[in-house]
Amino acid sequence: MAVEPTFEELFRQTKRSAVHLEMRDGYMRSDPDFVSWSQDPQSVPPLRAPEMRPWLSLMKEITSRGVEVRRARIFSEPMSDYLRYEHHLTPSNVAAGEIVRWLPRRQASDLALPGNDFWLFDDSLALFLHFTGEGELSPEGDEERSRAPAVIRLCSTAFEAVWERAVPNEEYRPI
Repeated sequence: MAVEPTFEELFRQTKRSAVHLEMRDGYMRSDPDFVSWSQDPQSVPPLRAPEMRPWLSLMKEITSRGVEVRRARIFSEPMSDYLRYEHHLTPSNVAAGEIVRWLPRRQASDLALPGNDFWLFDDSLALFLHFTGEGELSPEGDEERSRAPAVIRLCSTAFEAVWERAVPNEEYRPI
């Protein structure tokens, strides 16, 4: 049985595109940076050098070789503290090469969406992420992968529908 590539390896193997749809109002609230930011928003700079954060370094690496990375976030308004934190940090994602858009949940009611957040790699592999009700990665298995054509089509169609309606990061202001 072949060993599945790690999450990081999936990005390194990607040739054209990686898209991510986020649909929760909070993630990993135990993250020390979020805890610090919650107490003092000035304690976490909005723009960080990629070499200081492994995720940003990986995004810089793959986008510099021509892979398009798009992230769309569906969220409730007024925005949760955690999403305000993510909005605060998004300039670093953009500087590392990601393209980010925001869609208020009320504007997504008529869209058919998968039940979980996902990454879609080169329109051929969907990786679903599973979280607890508190936004932590699920201890029962934090991911699920699918290459089923119907699943890929659902994820691709859902992402593109959200992307079309969503507001580019540089234009969105939290309320």
